[in-house]
Amino acid sequence: MATRLVQITMKAQDDSALGRFWAEALGWGVDSEGPGVTNLEPVGFAYPDPMAVCVDIVAGPEPKTVKNRVHLDLATTSAAHQAELVARLKDLGATLADVGQGEVPWTVMADPEGNEFCVLEPRPVYRNTGPVAAVVVDCTDPREMARFWGEAMDWTVHEVTDGHATMRSVQGVGPYLEFIRTPDTKSGWNRVHLDVRPYPGDDLAAEAARLRALGASDADIDQSALSWTVLVDPEGNEFCLLTPR
Repeated sequence: MATRLVQITMKAQDDSALGRFWAEALGWGVDSEGPGVTNLEPVGFAYPDPMAVCVDIVAGPEPKTVKNRVHLDLATTSAAHQAELVARLKDLGATLADVGQGEVPWTVMADPEGNEFCVLEPRPVYRNTGPVAAVVVDCTDPREMARFWGEAMDWTVHEVTDGHATMRSVQGVGPYLEFIRTPDTKSGWNRVHLDVRPYPGDDLAAEAARLRALGASDADIDQSALSWTVLVDPEGNEFCLLTPR
């Protein structure tokens, strides 16, 4: 049994408006599961596919109050492309953000609801990822996160150090998943979280038990009405184990 990263979920006070921003930002299509849920994926995409990690935006009344522990890094192909993308994102409603990054070659921005993201300078490693270079998770122990997520999913771990860890789908396509060591501590529920999905034919309960044995635990919420399972990783980050598909 194994899972794979299929999407990230963002909470939003206005899921439709934030969905339009990110669809324009990524050049993706917009769909809706119903009131309060907006789905984004590449046009013509057959979900799930490792070529892309999709975005689900879910309405929630809580305002953003702290820096997100999960964010997107966007890829660029040249310095001119980076500058052009930053300018276009500003026109769409994004703003420059200061998270204490200092002088860096990438540009830190925030979407219209304040969710941080980075527009990277061109890097050869991200030349074939699509618009999303990486899904980035802040953590205190990248080695432990790589250990857990490397066993939780069938993705390939590429690099592990005390400061960061990177992994990518076993097919070697789509964005990377990266864990970056930061001094910040987790405060409250994550506004952005990972969603993983087992493969067709796998058993959801058995997969949840396997993840618990690896170090996950159950989220402290009532899950009786859910068709999926909400867990937390070894650093307390919530994630959803979706039904096999």
